[in-house]
Amino acid sequence: MIWLQLSANTGPAECCLGVAKALHRVLAEAAKMGVTASVIEQADGPVPGTLRSILLQLDGDQGQEVLLARRWCGSLLWVHPSPYRPQCRRKNWFLHGGAWAPLDQPEDGGEIRYEATRASGPGGQHVNKTDSAIRATHVASGLTVKVQSQRSQHANRKLAAQLLASKLAGLMEDANATSRSARHLRHHSAERGNAVRSFEGTGFIER
Repeated sequence: MIWLQLSANTGPAECCLGVAKALHRVLAEAAKMGVTASVIEQADGPVPGTLRSILLQLDGDQGQEVLLARRWCGSLLWVHPSPYRPQCRRKNWFLHGGAWAPLDQPEDGGEIRYEATRASGPGGQHVNKTDSAIRATHVASGLTVKVQSQRSQHANRKLAAQLLASKLAGLMEDANATSRSARHLRHHSAERGNAVRSFEGTGFIER
């Protein structure tokens, strides 16, 4: 099992659209490789149908999930005229992919408070209507996550703990950065680097 995150970082709506298109591509590649991809968490972009970020859990045999994740790690380039701003001359939109193995619990061993809640959000008949969703709160920091992707409270509870651990590790990493501007500069530095994969057009075709 490995987690793969696709993100538009601080990019505009066009980058968020690129994340949505990249997600469809990842799911297609996963199906071909026999890898199961499950959505753990997503943040919607500023325009309907776009994604600021998406976190996937990849499960496969013989390390296929690792091979898939590696294909999406690093700077990703989508070349396409802006569908939102006709006068915009920019055509290069950068996304970022990162992968890691989830931690079982927060490294600081702090107390986690769990609360069962009803699943919500889009999905129609695919959303489980029972109280199997779990809201987990890291007491010391107040950080909260809600997980409803699994069908049982036990599975959602375990996943919520892993997601909290990941977020707390990210917060600690951010705290070690010198400033918000330093993180912003790192983002733009990644943009200027060579993209690990490049796509173009409405169909998100690989170059």
